[in-house]
Amino acid sequence: MQHVTNDGVDIAYERDGPPDAETVVFVEGIGYGRWMWLWQQEALVEEYQTIVWDNRGTGDSDAPDGPYTMSQMASDLEAVLDDAGVEQAHVVGASMGGMIAQQYALEYDRAQSLTLICTSPGGPDAKPVPEATQQRMFAVSDDLDERELRRYKMQPALSERFMETHEDLIERIIDWRIDSDASDQALEWQGAAVQAFDASDRLDEITEPCLVIHGTADEVVPYENGKLLASGLPNADFVTVHGGPHLLFIEEYERVNTQIREFIDDV
Repeated sequence: MQHVTNDGVDIAYERDGPPDAETVVFVEGIGYGRWMWLWQQEALVEEYQTIVWDNRGTGDSDAPDGPYTMSQMASDLEAVLDDAGVEQAHVVGASMGGMIAQQYALEYDRAQSLTLICTSPGGPDAKPVPEATQQRMFAVSDDLDERELRRYKMQPALSERFMETHEDLIERIIDWRIDSDASDQALEWQGAAVQAFDASDRLDEITEPCLVIHGTADEVVPYENGKLLASGLPNADFVTVHGGPHLLFIEEYERVNTQIREFIDDV
């Protein structure tokens, strides 16, 4: 575990893989700790130097008073890469992490490519998070214990079939979430950054090679947002995962890993 201080905020990160290889840095989604990239990090670590880190408010990073902004979290990513001595990196972000990746490419120059999974450019044409999903994320009954609460919040992000057939994995994920999820307050602070995010009128400035991956069954960030994002980027490939949920990088990890590796190898 390594730490870097950015404007008084301690940011935790881990790096692994061949030190002389190209770098892939993973940017996590709202509320989630760096565990969410386990499947991708393990698939790439023998070939690439990998970096996983905790957004402010999450895991082993500080949780300063918010609300947070996307620019603040992009600056945290810049601090991590600078501290790690990385001049160029393939940036992989999912959900809020995909928004941070877009903001990072607009404000900094270390991004070699972007992989944007189940995310949105924001703006007036983007479809909002469905009301039912927002209720599960932010307005939860006090009757649930901690484990029931994590399961309840996760249900819109994975298919019912996957949750029923991978019970042991779901229990491990719940353990990871209890250990490293953002607090309710920090989740609201991160959520404020998501609500305010709008890169829609600046997508043409993101000229790096981009891969956009989105599932048609995403109940958190609607599929139409992935299409909107890809259409606005000047150098993007769009991959549709039919039936893929929001956490498709977990549920469909083998397919997603193949897409990421092939894309990065070609950059």
